[in-house]
Amino acid sequence: MGRFAVSTMFFHEYPCDHIFDYVAEAGLDSLEFWVETPHFWFRNLPEDELAQCIADHPELSPINVHAPSLDLNPCSVNPRVARISVDFAIEAIRMAGRVGADVVTVHPGRRTAKRHPSAYDYRRFEDYIARLREAAGQTEVKVAIENLEPRINSLLSTAEDAAEVLEREPWLWFTLDMGHAMMTSCEEVVRFIDLCIDRIANIHVSAIGGNGRPHHPIHNDSSATRVLAELADRGYDGYLTLELEDLTFPGPLSSEEKIVLLTQELEVLEAIFR
Repeated sequence: MGRFAVSTMFFHEYPCDHIFDYVAEAGLDSLEFWVETPHFWFRNLPEDELAQCIADHPELSPINVHAPSLDLNPCSVNPRVARISVDFAIEAIRMAGRVGADVVTVHPGRRTAKRHPSAYDYRRFEDYIARLREAAGQTEVKVAIENLEPRINSLLSTAEDAAEVLEREPWLWFTLDMGHAMMTSCEEVVRFIDLCIDRIANIHVSAIGGNGRPHHPIHNDSSATRVLAELADRGYDGYLTLELEDLTFPGPLSSEEKIVLLTQELEVLEAIFR
């Protein structure tokens, strides 16, 4: 039986303690805490406050963590950008360990130019993986690398690429972003499941909207439920993390409306996995 979570970025405009309250009210089992959640990020990462939120909501423990990624790139052609990006990922792993998180998701990076990755970019990637390997060896947290959108410069966007990295790095786990993979096709998501199911620690759950983009709700979406049913049939029992973008809706949503939406999404997950 999986654990049902949501990314804290769905409640990005609220203080962290409110976010925890809202997630618990929606009936979810856990949450994925983005380090870049504004109330946390803009206040110099007050880890003691995060630890208090976790202590105040034992029903959501253990949480997961998502390493900073919004304007970072561990494989950047700029060595300073690459260095600080890797450092942020390492610190997220260490923080996840200190607060008792289960999984920390990291992004693989991309070629800076919008061209196919070169040998230079893959060397940067190997250096990054080496740093992650060292940090993972110092904690019990599962470090899970995520597949990115199928763009020309992505370093990890196909099922074959993910399987190759996981085979080479037996300590590494995988976060399957089903929305990213569905941008190629539902068949591509199934391919990820076929090749990586034993190493998947977390699923970022969303549907593709009419704009061809991920992070839309899954209820009433047959393609998303088909993918989730495939996971359930394979016995997946890890985290299922709703990753929703509130800008996909016609207007701003109140906290109450977001909670109602999450309960609708949870009903779909429960119907498939319980």
